[in-house]
Amino acid sequence: MAMKLCVIAGDGIGQEVVPQAVRVLRQLLPQLQTVAADAGWETFQRSGNALPPVTLAAARDCGAVIFGAVSSPAHKVAGYRSPIVQLRRELGCHANLRPTLSLPGCGTPGIDLLIVRENTEDLYIGEEQSDGDTATAIKRITRVASQRVAASACQLAVAEGRRRLTIVHKANILPLTDGLFRDVARQVAADYPQLQVDELLVDTAALKLAQAPQAFDMLLASNLYGDILSDLAAAFGGGLGVAASLNLGEQAAIAEPVHGSAPDIAGQDIANPVASLLSLALLLRHWWQLPALDARLEQAVRATLAAGIRTPDLGGSAGTAGFCDAVLARL
Repeated sequence: MAMKLCVIAGDGIGQEVVPQAVRVLRQLLPQLQTVAADAGWETFQRSGNALPPVTLAAARDCGAVIFGAVSSPAHKVAGYRSPIVQLRRELGCHANLRPTLSLPGCGTPGIDLLIVRENTEDLYIGEEQSDGDTATAIKRITRVASQRVAASACQLAVAEGRRRLTIVHKANILPLTDGLFRDVARQVAADYPQLQVDELLVDTAALKLAQAPQAFDMLLASNLYGDILSDLAAAFGGGLGVAASLNLGEQAAIAEPVHGSAPDIAGQDIANPVASLLSLALLLRHWWQLPALDARLEQAVRATLAAGIRTPDLGGSAGTAGFCDAVLARL
């Protein structure tokens, strides 16, 4: 079966880091077929659709996607919807994997944390209404989605040899929604006796994560809490420039560097491509089931950083393309 990758660079620095990261991936997968597609704010301004049907069709056909970054308006714009949120839901990518690793020369030593975030519901369903004086947003938690993400988290934990799973919630204040998520997650985890399962209120989890990120092994959270906590954890891994993620589903997977479009540095060849490279490494491991190639790519990135080759956000002087040249040399 042909290996295909839908390449959505998006806006801003996505148009720099994604092509460079794909160039590195081709060294590992010379048979890879790529399909370029458009999405994002610039696409919306051109076409009136931030995720055109042709892009969605290409993503479905390929199964594997890399999604760079998108700019977003600071206020409501008629017809605009977040293309990455829409793409995750359309492709059924129910679990967001956010690892935080200690990399050479950046971040806090001793961290190997994986946050698994439910990816399809919670407040992110976008059902809001307002009469001008009162605004209301719907928080939706379902048994089906909670079971699905909890099963994925437990399976990943066992596959990667992790021992402890911490369920994050706010069931003391939201006993029906967060209570359902917690209870279902515990029911699923009961089938994995090799895992030590505990739970934390989200505010306590944030405090403990800020105090001692090394103390955690794996967190399971609903959409909003997982989004916030994974960005907090990224601060200990070297920042958003190195923060990778994978949106994983049964029919598709989306590699997604976590950083934004960073328009202030776009076009200057100084954006950090590590998040894109490590997101593709996650795609190699969890979607294409090629753990040896994942290990090679991650090791090449680590060796490059260890050699002192870093982009300006990490205190170095390497450019986006130059950093990827160095990774290629180590491959």
